[in-house]
Amino acid sequence: MLRYTAKRAFLALMVAFTVSFATYFLLFLSTDPALVIAGEDAEPDVVAQIREQYGFDRPVFVQYLDWLGGVLQGDFGKSIYWRQPVEDLIISHAPVSLQLALMGVFVTIIVAIPLGVIAAMRPNSIVDRFALSVAISAQAIPNFWLGLMFIILFAVMVPIFPVSGDETWQHFVMPAIVLGTSSVPSVMRLTRTGVLDVMASDYIRTARANGFRTYRLLVRHALRNALLPVVSVLAVQLGAKLNGSFITETIFAINGLGRLTLESIYGADIPTVQMLIFIFALMFVVLTFLSDVLNAWLDPRIRLG
Repeated sequence: MLRYTAKRAFLALMVAFTVSFATYFLLFLSTDPALVIAGEDAEPDVVAQIREQYGFDRPVFVQYLDWLGGVLQGDFGKSIYWRQPVEDLIISHAPVSLQLALMGVFVTIIVAIPLGVIAAMRPNSIVDRFALSVAISAQAIPNFWLGLMFIILFAVMVPIFPVSGDETWQHFVMPAIVLGTSSVPSVMRLTRTGVLDVMASDYIRTARANGFRTYRLLVRHALRNALLPVVSVLAVQLGAKLNGSFITETIFAINGLGRLTLESIYGADIPTVQMLIFIFALMFVVLTFLSDVLNAWLDPRIRLG
């Protein structure tokens, strides 16, 4: 297990390093940070002076090594648009996005896994068709449309929840449902397929022949193996919700990392955008690594393969 974990950790570090360099290089190709700081109407000599002052005239690879060295020492640079350290911006916005992402994953779990299990226990029945219909509908509905419908129904017509903001837990209910709904189809289908495969396996049939009840077999034996692929998907979905909640945070005016990223892109704030993209990629790498380790712990065949 230790050897498998070390191997996965090394691969995760390599992926994080590659992503950080690629994003840094592509961002500097997309725009001129010196021109952004000076303004579009600035004189060429002013732009050249700023480029020299901030070190933008050096080779990109040298700039990247300086940036990476600062990141490893806890220095994320200073925002061009917000005029404050990037780490302060991230620290102030990250808890909001983390709370929203966790609530979104919670919504996915309590909706998708029970639906998948019920559908698998009654294949080709009305219940199964209903569960599949819910999954197809959730996949077809865009987040922005669902969010607007929630605001109209539950904040305007029937004022149950606040329209926007992130001050109390009530502010997160509608955004969490919207964010969690998008993950229901994949998790529900994986759960259904996994339970169907496990319940049709030889050891389950043998246990049934020996008099074990289906419910006991499902809870104590089948779910552990059936949910192995679901663990990996939920880890990726958590990363996606942390990184990709731009639309949801914008619709509900939630001041999280997604909204900060959009505003930084609009302001051509390269240091902030670079650090945010690196953090988003690092989240995916870390969550994927943790899901691999958890799957290997649950199923020894993975680490022996």
